[in-house]
Amino acid sequence: MKGLEFPIVGTKVKGVTRKFDLADREERSKYFDAKVGDEIRHLKKFMEKNTFVAYMVGKKNSGKGTYFNLFSQIFGTGRIAQVSVGDVVREMDAGWEEFEKTEDYGRLRRMYRGFMSFEVAVETLRGRSQNKLLPTEFILALLKLKIDRLKGKAIFLDGMPRDTDQVSYSLFFRDLADYRDDPDLFILIDIPMSVIDERIKYRVMCPRCRNSRNIKLLVTKDVRYDEKKEEFYLICDSEGCETRMEPKEGDEVGIGPIKARLEKDEEVLKAVFGLHGIPKVLLRNHVPAVDAGKYFDDYELTPEYVLKRNGKSVGVEEKPWTVKDDSGVESYSLLAPAVMVSMLKQLPEALGL
Repeated sequence: MKGLEFPIVGTKVKGVTRKFDLADREERSKYFDAKVGDEIRHLKKFMEKNTFVAYMVGKKNSGKGTYFNLFSQIFGTGRIAQVSVGDVVREMDAGWEEFEKTEDYGRLRRMYRGFMSFEVAVETLRGRSQNKLLPTEFILALLKLKIDRLKGKAIFLDGMPRDTDQVSYSLFFRDLADYRDDPDLFILIDIPMSVIDERIKYRVMCPRCRNSRNIKLLVTKDVRYDEKKEEFYLICDSEGCETRMEPKEGDEVGIGPIKARLEKDEEVLKAVFGLHGIPKVLLRNHVPAVDAGKYFDDYELTPEYVLKRNGKSVGVEEKPWTVKDDSGVESYSLLAPAVMVSMLKQLPEALGL
């Protein structure tokens, strides 16, 4: 990211020389044990009796959901939960009539403190006050209510801060943490614009099960060729699905329609980076090509899949995928498990273990 350099946290471990298939769940489990087994054991022991609040901050499509899913695979879903601010607001809006009949409605009124009246904030939530934005203070109260229902679980919060003005309300984060009496931390994700662009341009979705893949960067085992359309396509590999995966309309233009949003997300990242008094876990999706061999094994780098017709069948070849980072440096993108290793190396210190 221009103007902000995240450290490279390598994954190489002395004595670990075998190659792991990171697309296979059992192999990933062995990989994590080999690379960060001690850290995982310390975190599991901590999470037996403790929880925490982690604010995940990164550009749109930076992989926040992917990293949470990997964390869930390692530690199980019984002790952790992901809370999306956008989902909380939408769910509350959709079920407001029923919510008003519950005891939680009164609790929400008591939790809320702000410059806008509670009634006006509700009108804004319901979309009836178009000239006002939903105040951060009201979002905070909604989050407290949601988090209260998740007692005993560590929280990964996605979607706050959403703008730089919310970063300036840094006391809000302390307020949320004190509400749970938990340690809190930021997880910041640095990913080049070029990586997001390629992810969008070549992604495909299963219309049946919503499984997402990428015709260039994450193919399924079954790749076919459409003679009429003269294009390659993937067959969904979700269990029992086997449906043709399709691109989403508009994806072919890449980050163009969301570039302003991505630049705004970047400003939020920079602002949060400058906050004091709260630990940070710094994740980078990429590594300069000249340094890759020093810090990572080849199988941890994102490959590019080159599809070729072999008669009636399709051949798939792998080659290193190189991109330019936001400063123009030739780089490799890292596969998600390698980034997760970086998170697990930093998390114990961030939690004071």
